[in-house]
Formats: sequence, structure tokens, C-alpha cells
Amino acid sequence: MNYKISGDNLQLVTIELNEGERVYGEAGAMVYMSANMGMEAKLRGGLLKAIGRKFAGETMFLTEFTPLGGKGLVAFGGNAPGTIKPIELSSGKEFIVQKDAFLCAEDGVELSVTFQRRLGSVFFGGEGFILERLAGEGTAFIHACGDFIEFDLQPGQRLKVDTGCVVGWDGTVSYDIERVKGIKTMFFGGEGLFLTTLTGPGKVIIQSMTLHNLASALAPFIPGRQTSGSSHGVIGTLFEETIGR
Repeated sequence: MNYKISGDNLQLVTIELNEGERVYGEAGAMVYMSANMGMEAKLRGGLLKAIGRKFAGETMFLTEFTPLGGKGLVAFGGNAPGTIKPIELSSGKEFIVQKDAFLCAEDGVELSVTFQRRLGSVFFGGEGFILERLAGEGTAFIHACGDFIEFDLQPGQRLKVDTGCVVGWDGTVSYDIERVKGIKTMFFGGEGLFLTTLTGPGKVIIQSMTLHNLASALAPFIPGRQTSGSSHGVIGTLFEETIGR
């Protein structure tokens, strides 16, 4: 398998497959493919895993692509302006991503769901209760809004991030949330009531813009859409973070 990521803010990943190779992707993510590319929707991993993917925000059926005679091309794109990132996986390694981040992967990569272990992260972490887990052998591609910033955290090194801005992290990274300190900062700082705390070792990927923030910025310009003020107010922030914005 060879691949090329093209574009700036509306990226595509174009994958070249040899005969016998296979990739699969989120239903509806395919942009174009060569005439000899066969595709088939499947319940990969069985019914229970398919139901789990549905709860994670993905579709129950994933679409498999394989060339029929010679090499073939297939391209995938995200559903919003953003970045595509390849994640290289090997035996014993796993990578956790926010729901809806999965785009496509080689046949040897397993997509499943995982759950937050701490109640604080569930209700206020911005990522929700259900996350996606990538494991196995091969390359997976993830997509999220905005540009990506990567950190390689050392053992014990901590990084504090705005809730909802974490795209993914190695399985070795510890994930939790903490309340912003100081009453004045909580009420007038404009950053919300909680921050995500990530502790190494491992890689962390951050996004510069969340889909929620993009939608909020565009909302005043949508005809017929009325807004009642900034979403950064304390009550609005608490409500949004409680329901998992």
C-alpha cells in the first residue's frame, strides 16, 4: 500500500493498493476510486462491535475496498475542514481517538470502542463517554477539524489542554480532567470550567479548532439562526460540557 495526503484545509488521502490488498473506511468517506476498485459494506468484527461503533458515532457498516485485477486507487476525505493524519500501528500498540475521528485503515487494523474510566472525564472532558480504539498491524488514518499539533510526552510530563481539543493519544498516556483554579478565572477567563490533563509517556495530538467552535463561529451568519450570546458564559459552558458538547 502507498498513500498520499493532499490539500491544505480540505485534505484527501489517496491510497494505491496492489491486487489482494484491502482497506476499509467509514461509510460515506470515499471521494473517488479507480474503475477496477471493488467495494462492499460489512459488519467488521461482528454485530456487537458494529453496535459499539454506532454508539461511538460511526456507522455500523464499514466499507471495504480492494482492487479487482492490477493496482487500484481509492481516496477518502473528512466531513469538515481539517487535517488527515496517518497512525502507524504495530503489535502491542494502541491509539485512542475522539469519536468520529476514524477515517480509514488497512485491513490489519482493528477499530473498536473504549470507555472513559473516570467520571470526571465522562461528564466534563469534552470527549464524551465513548472513544475509539485503534490496534493491530498497519496504518490507520484519522481526521479532525483544524490543524494538528503533536507532542511526545516524557514519563510523568503533563500537558493541559482546552476540553474537546484532544484528537488522540497513545494507549500509554493517562487522560483526566481538572477544574480551573480561581473563582475570577472561572467566571471571566473565557476558557470554561475544566481543562483536560494528559500525562506521559506517549504521543498526543491536539487540534487547533474543534467542530463545535467552528459551528459556533458560523452560526451568526446563517440566515434565520438567532444566538442569545457567547457560548463561553459560565452557565452555557457548564451545560455544554455536561452534555459532552
